[in-house]
Amino acid sequence: MFNESIKMAIDGMISNKLRTLLTLLGIIIGVGAVIAMVSLGFGVKEQIKDNISRLGSNLLIVQSGGRTATGARIQAGSGARLTDDDAKAIEKNIDGIKYVAPMVSRGYQLVVGNQNWTTNVQGSTPNIIDIRDYTVEEGRNINDHDMAGKDRVCVIGKTIVDNLFPDGDPIGKTIRINKAPFKVVGVLGAKGQSSGGQDQDDVVFVPLTTAMNRMMGITYVNNITIQAMNENVIDSVQAEVEHLLRIRHRIKNSDDDDFSVRNLAALMDTMMSTANTITMLLGCIAAISLLVGGIGIMNIMLVSVTERTREIGIRKALGATYNNILLQFLIESAVIGIIGGFLGVLLGIGASYAISTFAEWKTVISVPIIIISVVFSVGIGVFFGIYPARKAALLDPIEALRYE
Repeated sequence: MFNESIKMAIDGMISNKLRTLLTLLGIIIGVGAVIAMVSLGFGVKEQIKDNISRLGSNLLIVQSGGRTATGARIQAGSGARLTDDDAKAIEKNIDGIKYVAPMVSRGYQLVVGNQNWTTNVQGSTPNIIDIRDYTVEEGRNINDHDMAGKDRVCVIGKTIVDNLFPDGDPIGKTIRINKAPFKVVGVLGAKGQSSGGQDQDDVVFVPLTTAMNRMMGITYVNNITIQAMNENVIDSVQAEVEHLLRIRHRIKNSDDDDFSVRNLAALMDTMMSTANTITMLLGCIAAISLLVGGIGIMNIMLVSVTERTREIGIRKALGATYNNILLQFLIESAVIGIIGGFLGVLLGIGASYAISTFAEWKTVISVPIIIISVVFSVGIGVFFGIYPARKAALLDPIEALRYE
């Protein structure tokens, strides 16, 4: 009986091709939309992870600012200055820290021969390369000897190489930064754009001491980047950093901090939570089209019941029970859901690749979501097929035989 019901369902779909196609479209579009939209949401989450991981993992960024003046909070960067000594105290006195890198930065014009380029030159310690998850592709990194001697050396990114050294190897060659000569000792591997669209390869690193004393003439640093050993200790490290800096800056218990500490792990959690909400919203909106497809199945099945009234009467007259008729029509609606679900999967996967290719948005196709979508499409078919199936099963055989 089960096999015969499936065969009858498929025969009925083949004999009414246009009607079947219109019925399937709702399910196909619904499943395809769910897969495509959820894939887009997962792509956003992966993009967030990639972009933040490019900045480095388990990071805290300490900036000056946050003090209160005349009852109003002052923006970051306007409070008491952070110093290299603050960075050294953090590295010496707080456990659970892997790297500490104070930093200064300023925009300068770079000149090589008749080529020039304007970029942000960053002065820091050798640790910044590891913290920012860069790799030295050619040459070497800045070292402690460069720091101690305040040497005019630099490590440059791929964008600088492409614009200033289009014809050859930059290692050992000279770049004039603000008219002062700097020797290129290293070239960084490519990293691409950050989450904010910033080119992470458009970068020049010089020794912190060189930048502070020989370029900018300052005694403070713009920020201090701290990398914790792992994500389990980052919150405790943040609390200890805040406590230590309050002591060093002689901040009273009743006063606000004159610095701010940004936790990139907390930032990632917030952004991932937002991405999850967006993904769920996209999935729910797309799922509405599945419900519309289910209504289409119910309408077509009602038409089918009307067309096959005499057939139902004959089957009942020959001994078919309520359950036999009910099962037949439920199987037919389930078959529509199954076929529509699988075709919808193909549409969803194709749409995901199209979005990734033409819109250049990252998409991540999830196998569990595909399985859930197919199961849901079958469930929609059965659920919306219950009413027509019951209507068919409850037909009076005598009245059905009289129907024309």
